Amino acid sequence: MSTLTLHTATAISNRALAAGREISSAPLTVAVLDAGGHLISLQREDGASLLRPQIAIGKAWGAMALGKGSRSIAADAQVRPAFIGAVNNLADGNLVPAPGGVLIRDERGEVIGAIGITGDTSDIDEQCAIIAVESVGLKADAGAAA
Repeated sequence: MSTLTLHTATAISNRALAAGREISSAPLTVAVLDAGGHLISLQREDGASLLRPQIAIGKAWGAMALGKGSRSIAADAQVRPAFIGAVNNLADGNLVPAPGGVLIRDERGEVIGAIGITGDTSDIDEQCAIIAVESVGLKADAGAAA
């Protein structure tokens, strides 16, 4: 399995912020985690609100913890709210079931990390995450709506 390095994580974060600026998004916060769910990079744009770092980490961490993009987790929360509520209790409330958490896969399709973005609408957050991951030659796995 490939390893997600600090250099690559920072490049992904920088590209995500640039993508947000290109579409005039609200101030974004970007978290990149490794395959073990550990934070590698966190960037919070000027003007981003107080809880944005925790939300970005929660989107990425949820994707890593459940093995699917947070869009799929959000769909699960609509269909099976008791299950996602129970999982969130097990996760000490750290799961954020909203689009913007995207798995990062290497060239073989193996999960090497996740990115979580928050600050604008969940769809824009996710769009910036996908653009950023793909810009460094990796595969973005956002999950599909159920």
